[in-house]
Amino acid sequence: MQYLFNLHKKYMITIYHNPRCGKSRECLAFLENSDEAFEVIKYLEKPLTFNELSTLIKKLNLKPIEVVRTKESIWISNFKGKDLSDEQIVNAMVEYPILMERPIAVKGNKAVIARPFDKVKSIL
Repeated sequence: MQYLFNLHKKYMITIYHNPRCGKSRECLAFLENSDEAFEVIKYLEKPLTFNELSTLIKKLNLKPIEVVRTKESIWISNFKGKDLSDEQIVNAMVEYPILMERPIAVKGNKAVIARPFDKVKSIL
């Protein structure tokens, strides 16, 4: 389910959110208390496609491996220690969305992994 708040703003922030993650909840609370328009995408319920995730990674200006939660058990048991291409890493996150760092906030062509949550200020 997607939520839209404060739609009067011209450039809306999109937050890729996992409600079970404390850091993600902190970022969402920050946005709720701001004057910014935002949309919440629960990416575990509606996983990103390969193209969507690739575009997001480009906006982050990071390598795919830098967006992976490498301490997740799925990563450790299936991918750790393997020589993977960027495409294979993105495919792993598409197949297992839990591997994607969170929260990620996007505004226009700028994106940031909002850990800690106040990093979202850099795209406001």
